Amino acid sequence: MKNSKIYDWTPERMNSLEAKTFVITGANAGAGYAATEILLSKGATVVMLNRNKDKTKQAIENLKEELGTDIQVSFIHLDLANLASVKKGAAEVLNKVPKIDALLCNAAVAQIAKREYTTDGFESQLGINHYGHFLLTNLLFDRIEQSQGRIVIVSSEGYKMGLKTIQFGDMNFEHNYNPMNTYCHSKLAQMIFGYELQQRIQKTKKEVKVYVCHPGASRTSLINEKASRRDRILFSIMSLLPIVQSAEKGAYPEVMCATEESLPIAAYYGPTGTMNWSGPVGACEMEDFVLNREIAQQLWEVSEKATQCVWNL
Repeated sequence: MKNSKIYDWTPERMNSLEAKTFVITGANAGAGYAATEILLSKGATVVMLNRNKDKTKQAIENLKEELGTDIQVSFIHLDLANLASVKKGAAEVLNKVPKIDALLCNAAVAQIAKREYTTDGFESQLGINHYGHFLLTNLLFDRIEQSQGRIVIVSSEGYKMGLKTIQFGDMNFEHNYNPMNTYCHSKLAQMIFGYELQQRIQKTKKEVKVYVCHPGASRTSLINEKASRRDRILFSIMSLLPIVQSAEKGAYPEVMCATEESLPIAAYYGPTGTMNWSGPVGACEMEDFVLNREIAQQLWEVSEKATQCVWNL
């Protein structure tokens, strides 16, 4: 897919979002927090799905201090690294949230120095970034469809690095673990899932739109204490470069995908400047290997088996 169109999107383009409800993972810091802040500032209701209760409590206090105590923001505990937690959190969402206008799959971990595993035995970056969101989206899909809503997959420009395919023979990277390659593998999986979900929805003619985007290079906490000392130093130095943008601007693509009217789904959205690190938000060029249907269908089957869920599509 070699398309490019600049929308130069900013929140000023947004109308009131009153009566709209957005569910977002990883919303207590970084681009997820910034996206939550933007949505709330337009009158939306936002449900934060986060793992850390204390950080979320502080994030909500900060939002209310900035935007007012009457903002409609709430929190449901959900740990993407634990499929039982995803199921429990999704059940609570379905019980407490009558409508979902958009699900923003924003949470992610990156460049874990030493291979770690989720509760269910998956390599942690794939397990959290892809499998957790795959299951969550499945569980909330019918509620999203009821609102003719949207699903936003937040990927990364890292998809075009690393292996550039899915390593079906060793999804846990038991033999060739590398913090960067394995992260890129997980973000590629997310993208492939997003476009395959588009295809399957279109065939069933269900009224749900799926968008795939990336935040560019943003000053966030994505690279944390689990990354190697070298990677943390490099990221700290890189974040000082003028080409690296704020977390708020890093949130623009996902907020645009969640709210902009008449936005084509067959695109890959994010900053369009140098190396897609920053600059005006628009449709970026995308590598063709993302749209390999044979790989996509195999990944779908592997993901259904891993998460023990079946899609009715």
